[in-house]
Amino acid sequence: MFNMKFSVFSGTRELEGKIDQMHDKVIECSLFFKEAVDFYLKEKRSENYCRASKKIKIIEAKADELRREIESSLYLHNLIPDLRADVLQIVENIDKVINEFDEVAHKFYIEQPDIPEPFQDKFKVLAEQVSDCAENMAIASRAFFRDFSTVRDYSQKVYFLEHESDKTWASVKQDIFDSDMELAHKLQLSSLLKEVADIADKAEDCIDALLIFTIKRDI
Repeated sequence: MFNMKFSVFSGTRELEGKIDQMHDKVIECSLFFKEAVDFYLKEKRSENYCRASKKIKIIEAKADELRREIESSLYLHNLIPDLRADVLQIVENIDKVINEFDEVAHKFYIEQPDIPEPFQDKFKVLAEQVSDCAENMAIASRAFFRDFSTVRDYSQKVYFLEHESDKTWASVKQDIFDSDMELAHKLQLSSLLKEVADIADKAEDCIDALLIFTIKRDI
């Protein structure tokens, strides 16, 4: 299973290009998110952080536009009708991951949490793990449209990174509640951590669905 090279596109180069752009947007978001968190930990809500956060917002808006264009193309032009439902679900799932990046970056901006130095390394590790998880999800999703043989490989990387991010989240959450900070501060950081970790959860949800679609195509 998953050993077949296959392209779902036939005479739909414009659609192919737009779906490729959606995958690119996830990867771009993951890179800027890591950069944004790194800036925040060093400088809080600095100009550097605001620039990185704004880039994520711009990417999110473009991804929404692409999603609508893809949906319109699939229905108005009756493109790849046998795969339409699966492709729509994949695109919507990708958009949810991008939206989550934007929402978390905005949460940092609005709440301006004070992240004490003892917790910063794990915050950074978690941001890197969820970003890498989303990036591998995008690569696996792109492979669905090109080569089934690599879908499973990148999917396994997503599952591994999601599991690692869960361990990091649990560890730093424990550290926070074991500290002598005020309860309100603990709850704020715990809520922020959960939203960061949710990025990997959404990437994993994408992979769960993607593997089902891959099995359907391979039957």
